[in-house]
Amino acid sequence: MKFSTSILTAALVLSTSTSTYAFSTQRSTTLSRTSSSSSRSSTRPVVARLASTIEDKAETSAAATSSDDDTIAENASANGLNDTATPALSPEFQGALDAVLAGLIKTLPNPALEKPLVHFCTEYFNSLAAARKAGVTNPDGSEVTAEQAMQQMLRTLSFGMKYGLGVGGDKGKFIFENVRWQALRGDEDDERYASEEMKSMLGDDVTTDFYKVGCDFFRPSMDLEKSVVLGQDNLNQALKQIEAGENVVFLANHQSEADPQVVSCLFETVSKEIGDLAAHVSYVAGHKVTTDPLAVPFSMGRNLLCIHSKKHIDADPETKPAKSRQNMSAMSSMLGGMKEGGMAIWVAPSGGRDRRDVETGKIPIAPFDQKTVDMFRLMGNKSKTPTHFYTMSMVSYDLCPPPDFVEAGVGEQRNVRFTPIGIAISEEVPNVGGAEKRHLFTERAEEDCIEGYVNLLKALDMERYIP
Repeated sequence: MKFSTSILTAALVLSTSTSTYAFSTQRSTTLSRTSSSSSRSSTRPVVARLASTIEDKAETSAAATSSDDDTIAENASANGLNDTATPALSPEFQGALDAVLAGLIKTLPNPALEKPLVHFCTEYFNSLAAARKAGVTNPDGSEVTAEQAMQQMLRTLSFGMKYGLGVGGDKGKFIFENVRWQALRGDEDDERYASEEMKSMLGDDVTTDFYKVGCDFFRPSMDLEKSVVLGQDNLNQALKQIEAGENVVFLANHQSEADPQVVSCLFETVSKEIGDLAAHVSYVAGHKVTTDPLAVPFSMGRNLLCIHSKKHIDADPETKPAKSRQNMSAMSSMLGGMKEGGMAIWVAPSGGRDRRDVETGKIPIAPFDQKTVDMFRLMGNKSKTPTHFYTMSMVSYDLCPPPDFVEAGVGEQRNVRFTPIGIAISEEVPNVGGAEKRHLFTERAEEDCIEGYVNLLKALDMERYIP
């Protein structure tokens, strides 16, 4: 699961930062400090100037609102996959976007950072402008506004710089010390907040619900009125099993970096209980969600099981032993949680996002890896706690269309589109194949996921993507 969050990587990797990555396998709540004091002092003014410049311009922009929304495109997703063309914005949204871009450009230490930032900001503002045109409202009933887009973008940039790069703070980058990470929700009952180190690291954000931050950022870009959740009876059955102290593993296809937010925002539409379940889910995530500068604040708000992919482990022979040990630690921690019972785990057995066929425009589901599925079945058996498997078919490609080809590293260009999304929960995957024919279970799970995926595309009037 590469979380919505690599979006501003290229723009946020500031040349003035000397922060280094450190990931501890020790189950400690002490946060490491990895940036030198000289680096922090030299880069701290960047965030301050960014916030000051944008906020000053925001006051001017907010006063120049306009009702001329007819110039906004009906739906950004209709522009086509990975189409970078953008519709004309209304004066209200254009003025807000101009204010954000002016503030960013003035504070960027490297002109090369301008292009990815401008692209992402423009995409996000167009997405929310399309939501406004469609009459989308926020959970409190208020309309989506240009000021909202501006505030969300400013907060995203600030958190990415503060926690992803250690820019503008005194404690350096935020470090995920535990391979099994628990979301930071600003809950006073969370014993981690009793740590002075944690309080010092978060500062004024100590009461911030980072789970809510991620949902609030992406929710306006989701056309929830036209979105669908299929298999709700199966989802309610899974909830009852979790409440009974049993484990549930959702074997999912993976389409967008915003998939965790997709799960949360769609589950919230089913019922309060299912919405609460979304916040309980632990996501099996690759290394990028804890190292990508913008991924960090979004990841802070998610329950994570941090596991290096085989490709990442093999990329550097010198670090392979340490990464392998970290993966063993993650497996051990996950097994401990499954023994306790009541875990809900989301994992993409393909190991990555679905990619479109550039020749046909179809979007097939990436094949499930049998070894991955076998591993989770083994963990379930070892836990001695009943463990149930469901497939979770996801349609979220248009929300944040990924590159057509896998790119190494971080920093890929990201798009954000206003679009319907969908989830389908299959019936519980039957225990077929046994020990001798384990592949039959994986094949059955993949077939169920594909069936749900096709049903979703039909329900969303997206048959053009069916392989």
